[in-house]
Amino acid sequence: MKRISLSELEIRKAVKERYSKIAASESDSCCRGSELVSIGDAAPAEALSVDAGCGSPLKLIEPGRGDVVLDLGSGGGIDVFRASALVGPSGRAIGVDATPEMVWRARETKSKYSPRYQNAEFRLGEIEHLPVESGSVDYVISNCVINLVPDKLAVFRESNRVLRKGGTLAVADVTLQSEMTEEARADMDSWSACIAGALTDAEYRKKLRQAGFVGIKIEHVSDSNIGRYPFRYYSSHIKARKAGDRVPSESHRSL
Repeated sequence: MKRISLSELEIRKAVKERYSKIAASESDSCCRGSELVSIGDAAPAEALSVDAGCGSPLKLIEPGRGDVVLDLGSGGGIDVFRASALVGPSGRAIGVDATPEMVWRARETKSKYSPRYQNAEFRLGEIEHLPVESGSVDYVISNCVINLVPDKLAVFRESNRVLRKGGTLAVADVTLQSEMTEEARADMDSWSACIAGALTDAEYRKKLRQAGFVGIKIEHVSDSNIGRYPFRYYSSHIKARKAGDRVPSESHRSL
């Protein structure tokens, strides 16, 4: 069944335009999830000012010293900076974002606070084609970004590829309870506002299973952001695991 009438190029252009503007601004974005995110004061104010999340993926995991955390669609770097404090100097926190302006801003913030975030790194790339070595990551996180991507199965497959055996995917995202209309799917503003690209809970589980994930859990965090849309959607926390036994962080090879 055809899901959307917009082309992939149209969607990517709309999303990039919106988030390029956000990178140059001092305000957050569509999901306005900063009130849901509270992991101490580990993130710089510069990263907090461009928080566009819809939940708190770091609350779903417990990364230890020496672990590697990868953030898909890292934006201004808020979750990367927080993760870098959790994994310590022997760990790594890597952000991947497709918007150059976001990557530049995050790198600039890191440089400003150096050497505090020496273990944080920001890479330019699409999350459907991650510039990350296979089997090198303990945790993949993402905060209200996967809904913006046309090919979500590719994102999940790439996430599974880069995770070590037993590694965890922890995502904050927008999900639906029932399928929306084709008219709603074709609303360009809704795509870049994190709504038109959202999956139903059932479709989210299906695609994660297709990508090889097990132990899939979806929790609805809030439905208070219904806004002008005539269908119910939620800010949700999604957690899944790559099959296999996890290797302790002390045995990890450096990237």
